[in-house]
Amino acid sequence: MKKILFTSLILAAAGIVNAQQPVPAKKQSKSVLLMNGICHVGNGKVIQNSVVGFKDGVITLVGDATVMRLDMTQWDTTINIAGKHVYPGFIAPNSTLGLTEIEAIRATSDFNEVGYMNPHVRTQQSYNTDSKITPTVRTNGVLVAQITPRGGRISGTSSIMNLDGWNWEDATLKADDGVHINWPGYYSRNWSEDGPGPYERNKNYAERRAELEKFFAEARAYCMTPKPAEKNLRFEAMRGVFNGTQMIYIHADNVKDIAEAVTFSNKFGLKKVSIVGGAESYKCTELLKINNISVMLARVHNLPMRADEDVNQPYKTAKILQAAGVLFCFENSGDQEVTGLRNLPFLAGTAVAWGLDKEAAIAALTSNTAKMLGIGDLVGTIEEQKQATLFVSDGDALDMKTNKVTHAFIQGKSIQLINEQQQLYELYSEKYGLEAK
Repeated sequence: MKKILFTSLILAAAGIVNAQQPVPAKKQSKSVLLMNGICHVGNGKVIQNSVVGFKDGVITLVGDATVMRLDMTQWDTTINIAGKHVYPGFIAPNSTLGLTEIEAIRATSDFNEVGYMNPHVRTQQSYNTDSKITPTVRTNGVLVAQITPRGGRISGTSSIMNLDGWNWEDATLKADDGVHINWPGYYSRNWSEDGPGPYERNKNYAERRAELEKFFAEARAYCMTPKPAEKNLRFEAMRGVFNGTQMIYIHADNVKDIAEAVTFSNKFGLKKVSIVGGAESYKCTELLKINNISVMLARVHNLPMRADEDVNQPYKTAKILQAAGVLFCFENSGDQEVTGLRNLPFLAGTAVAWGLDKEAAIAALTSNTAKMLGIGDLVGTIEEQKQATLFVSDGDALDMKTNKVTHAFIQGKSIQLINEQQQLYELYSEKYGLEAK
C-alpha cells in the first residue's frame, strides 16, 4: 500500500513538473522604465516614441522620449522596446474565469448557486487563482477580469480580480462591484432537432417581471428602513444598488427586453445601469444614450439573433454604438466563454475590420471597461498615478497574427508568460525535432 502511494506521489510530482503553473509574481521592488515603444494610452491617444516608467506598482512617468530629458540613473531597470507596442492591461468583463475549469464537467464549475433571487451570492471568495486557464488568457494581454455569477433571476454579485495572486485575497482589485439580473425574455423560442423555432411571445413574461418588481420593491423598502427589525441577507446585498455605489448589470439581448429593462431601472431610480449582451442594442442607441446606460457587447464572433438580419451585424454593432456615443466594451460570454477568453482582443480586432476606429477598440478593452466597472481611477489607461497594469506586444495586440506579448505587469509585478499549452508545444517540438517558435 505504501509503495503504491509513493509511486502515485512520484507520478503526480512528475505531472506537476511537465505542466508547471506560473509562480505568482513578487511585489515590485525595482523601478522599471520602458523606452521607445508605441504607447496606446487607452483613451484614444497614441505616443509613437514613448517612455513609460513605474515604481512600487504605480506609473510615475509617461511621455514622448523624443522631447523628454531623462535621468537614467533614477531607474533600476531599463527595457528598450523599440518598435513594440505598449497597452494598458485588457479587462475581461462578465466572465466565469476562475469559477470554471472544464466546462463539460459540472464538478469543476462553481458559478451557479441554488435559488432564484440571490444578490447575496458573491464570486470573490470562490475565485480560483490556480486555474490553468488563467495563464492562457494572460499571454494575450488580458490581465484583469470581472468574475461573474450565473443562473437564477438575480445571479449574485461580481468582483473584479487581477489575474495574478496566491489566493482570492491577493487577486482582488475591487470586491462586490455590482449585482447581476437575467432579464425575463419578452419573446421565447423552442429548439428541436431541426434547430431553433420561430420567436413567440413569452406567456410567462408578465409573471416573471412581476416577481422581479416585487423583490425590488421589498428590497428598496428594507434599505430605506434605518434599523430593520430582522436582517435579510438578500436585501442587504441590494443596498449598493439603491444608493448608487454598485452597478446593476441587466443581462438582455432583444431590443424589446432592453427597452423594458430601461423602463424598470427608471421606475426604481437605479443610478448605475449596464446592459450585458445587448445583441440588438444597435436598434435603441438613442434610448441608451439618453438614459446614460452602457453596454457590455455580446461576443462579436457570433451570428445575429434573427434569420432576417444582416449576417455581418454582430461585426458592425460596435461601430454603431461608438458613433451614437454609447459607452460600451467587449465581453465573451456563451459557449467556451472561459477557454475562449484569450480571444477577447481579437473580438475587438474584428470590429476594427468592420469600421470601428482602432484606438476606440482598444478603449473598449481598457478604459471603457474600467469606467463601467468603477475601477477607472485604478486601471484602464497608461497615465501617471494609475496602477502599472500593462503589457508589451511585438505587434498589434488586436491581430492574432502579430499579438505576441513579451512583457506583462500587474501592479508593477512582472508576470511569467507561460502556460500549459505553450509548455506542451515546446515539449513535443523537442520530441519530434521541431524548432519551437
